[in-house]
Amino acid sequence: MSDIENVKKLREVTGAGFKDCNLAIKEANGDIDKAVEILRVKGISKASKKMGRDAKEGVVVVSGNESKSSIIEVNCETDFVAKNEDFINFVKELSELNNQKNSNLDELKNSKMNNGQTVDENLVALIAKIGEKITIGKSKTIENLNGVNNHYLHTVVKDNVAKLAVLVSLETKEKSEAVKIFSKQLSMHIAASNPLALDSNLIDQAIIDKEQELVTEELKNSGKPEEIVKKISLGKMNKFKEENALLTQPWVMEPKKKVKDILQELSIADLKIREFYRIKIGE
Repeated sequence: MSDIENVKKLREVTGAGFKDCNLAIKEANGDIDKAVEILRVKGISKASKKMGRDAKEGVVVVSGNESKSSIIEVNCETDFVAKNEDFINFVKELSELNNQKNSNLDELKNSKMNNGQTVDENLVALIAKIGEKITIGKSKTIENLNGVNNHYLHTVVKDNVAKLAVLVSLETKEKSEAVKIFSKQLSMHIAASNPLALDSNLIDQAIIDKEQELVTEELKNSGKPEEIVKKISLGKMNKFKEENALLTQPWVMEPKKKVKDILQELSIADLKIREFYRIKIGE
């Protein structure tokens, strides 16, 4: 087999560029298997060099069903790569594996993909082929045997791949159409309103403390009496908690009502919002 034919075959096997394949074939003296190994080693080298760069673009992928759902973020450097076919195929298969592994990232990275190589090995090869830093970001799996899960995708790239995704988990024995519609609408609401927690007393204390600092700083030079400042501060903090807790947010589809009002209007005695998870690329 000529060097040109070897280069062509090596490109088909590895997906690497002509120049890299040509150099690998020469270094391997025409041995395809050896050339594959050379490219793999060089790929790891290339990948490690790219890991110091920023990866602020990417996609969010959702997999699963009503009883078990997963969400995973995969970052890259440019929106162009986020729409690349090889990248999309990788993240879709990765998402299915992530659902199987319950978002355990250590297990996920060592899992075998369809081509027989691990997730980590495929990631290194993809970085080498595409030429950008690619990282696995946040992930979450929600299991729910006593209710229903649903999700919402915003700015869809392809199928179950998007720029923003939300998982919602409801607890109820009822599996009616009304519950399914509410779960979908709730996930859309969360995508738009970005609540910090289900209830105000569940908001991270560090976030509350930071907001209190900002409010205190804002009122420090107002010239108002201390008692008035305290009342204004309390009012601002209560408003912050109300606006950032899911149950007390204005319902996006009917802003005069709150989420808790819509929940009550459904008149389903055992219906509760168990949990939710939201990922938006760039946040």
